[in-house]
Amino acid sequence: MKISTMRDLLDAEVLCCEEKLGSHVYSAFGCDLMSDVLAFVDNQAVLLSGLVNPQVIRTAVMMDMNCIVFVRSKKPTPEMLELAEESGIVVLSTDKTMYTSCGILYSNGLTGEREGKK
Repeated sequence: MKISTMRDLLDAEVLCCEEKLGSHVYSAFGCDLMSDVLAFVDNQAVLLSGLVNPQVIRTAVMMDMNCIVFVRSKKPTPEMLELAEESGIVVLSTDKTMYTSCGILYSNGLTGEREGKK
């Protein structure tokens, strides 16, 4: 799914790296525990989180993610946005809850794991 499609589906605000909205993500993971992200996420996933601290950006960098969606109208700090910009990670913010956001993305074809991965 294109990141621009996710933005539209979630009625999200683009906070960083708008020029990368044409990039694709192949799976999604909704979580506030970064240790779970490290344990379970495949690359090219979008991370949906309500946790707003620099560890979210650092974890996304480590996991080769190219998009983070902050739910419940959460907004990262300027320092977090600078780190995301340096790393080329698109940052979105939506007023929707994590449950609703994940449901919208799933019902529009973005699964929890990459196609064909077991």
